[in-house]
Amino acid sequence: MAAELQPPRGLYFEEFEVGSQMMTRGRTITEADIVQFAALTGDFNPMHTDAEYCKTSFMGQRVAHGMLTISYAVGQAYQLGILERTVLGFRGLEMKFSVPVYIGDTIHAEIVVSDKKEARRLGGGVVTLDMKIVNQDGKTVQKGNLTLLMASAPQEEASS
Repeated sequence: MAAELQPPRGLYFEEFEVGSQMMTRGRTITEADIVQFAALTGDFNPMHTDAEYCKTSFMGQRVAHGMLTISYAVGQAYQLGILERTVLGFRGLEMKFSVPVYIGDTIHAEIVVSDKKEARRLGGGVVTLDMKIVNQDGKTVQKGNLTLLMASAPQEEASS
């Protein structure tokens, strides 16, 4: 009999190990990303959308929205596969902004599992991921943590 194909699955709460490290692939920020994010959120602050205004600002050029950068980093983390069909909920986010992200910058996320706590009544446990978002020059542009509710591994049925 042929093996049954199974869809991809992320890590269950029990499979996360404090101290585990991961790194995402890179992603280059484009002008289109910034324009689309501004349209999606309604944040048309000229520091993001007005090149002429930015020439006279302290940044000197348009910068990506901080929330755009975080959103991409979370998406990059999801692409690692560790959250596929096992994340139950996003519980919290704390992020510090250190260095601006400009059009043409390439970012990736470096992630460390820093804590985990059982939450059986919620169906799993809470996992804290420390995240650094790093640009192509190795500079940390944002740093903080994500707190996620992860599913527990299903209880195996007792053999008959």
